[in-house]
Amino acid sequence: MHLLRPERRQAAQDPRARAGNAPAGGDGAEDFDAIFRSCVRDVHSYAFALLRDRAGAEEVTAIAFERLYRARGKLDRRRGTARGLLFTIARNAALDELRRRSRRPGAHSEASERADARSQEELEQVERRALLADALAALGPRERELVLLKFHGQLSNGELARALGISETNAATRLHRALTRLRSACSAAEREQVA
Repeated sequence: MHLLRPERRQAAQDPRARAGNAPAGGDGAEDFDAIFRSCVRDVHSYAFALLRDRAGAEEVTAIAFERLYRARGKLDRRRGTARGLLFTIARNAALDELRRRSRRPGAHSEASERADARSQEELEQVERRALLADALAALGPRERELVLLKFHGQLSNGELARALGISETNAATRLHRALTRLRSACSAAEREQVA
């Protein structure tokens, strides 16, 4: 399955071809390649969900990775993850595309307005998920394990306690603390996005 048009696919596979042929040593190329491999399908799915158009989604995906590649030397890990920045870039590119489409004659119809509202809801949901993923990554391994077992595993506090070999009260207390830290991290990240 090819997510990008041939000319964009080549640029995405070798971003140095479009970003000034930067040397591989010490420029973040390895990190970029790992981000590309782990995120390309997610970014494309996200863009497709917003645009409802495969060609537009491929264009947005290519633009997002190209811009991330060009900004790779300026990334500040304290302000967020590369994945978070990538989805911010993809969001902006997708919104630009939606604005461009809305300026075309006949673009405003009831069906397109419903699609825009649905896209906005999906966008907000994807943003919340990305925010949560970043906040989870900021937790310590034990806290992250508790949250994932509780919500992905859908374990009761008793089952959680048995899985961890601790008392149910201790499991509940640890879970409460982990969720408090998670909420705090999410709130801080939301404030950063607004600023």
